[in-house]
Amino acid sequence: MEQYKNVFIFDHPLIKHKISILRDKNTGMKEFRELIEEITTIMTYESMRDVELVPVEVETPLEATTQYRVAEDSIAIVPILRAGLGMVNGVHKVFPTAKVGHIGMYRDEKTLEPHEYYCKLPEGIENKTVFLIDPMLATGGSACDALNALKKRGCKKIKLMSIIAAPEGIKTVADAHPDVPVYVSTLDRGLNEHGYILPGLGDAGDRLYGTK
Repeated sequence: MEQYKNVFIFDHPLIKHKISILRDKNTGMKEFRELIEEITTIMTYESMRDVELVPVEVETPLEATTQYRVAEDSIAIVPILRAGLGMVNGVHKVFPTAKVGHIGMYRDEKTLEPHEYYCKLPEGIENKTVFLIDPMLATGGSACDALNALKKRGCKKIKLMSIIAAPEGIKTVADAHPDVPVYVSTLDRGLNEHGYILPGLGDAGDRLYGTK
């Protein structure tokens, strides 16, 4: 996906190692959940290279010095329900004070079209850097609708993070939202007739919460 300047696909050996275990159908719920969090934490470090810093004065045991920190209350996490919830703790390990909003989307099984059924966001989210998170970027429909919902509410700095993506989903999001950086751990082959990513890892929500 080199044609999209806003798409960043990680090529990290540690992520590859963890994703190989994540894909395995024999990986249990507890380990699956832990791997999702671990991969998200690594992705968060990488995706925050351009975060805005503010100068602060710090007293070391020896002298005063000017240092730099991420501005307080400048980060928000918005998981797309329900699978996105599995990535929240991974971001919180880096930014434990980040506020969390929620966007609920469901996909029509016949048309594969996404529909919003819930949206609750932190106050002042329009002034924050927003991490929109969802483990799977398949058709891209849900991500685009969630991005539209955030932009409609005034959000200007949004980063989309997904662990597994299909080329179709990346194209859909990158074409519709060229201003939004898209961070992906692994680019898979494509979608099957039901809109599932191949080789993928199955339904991330079901595997996170043991519902199937």
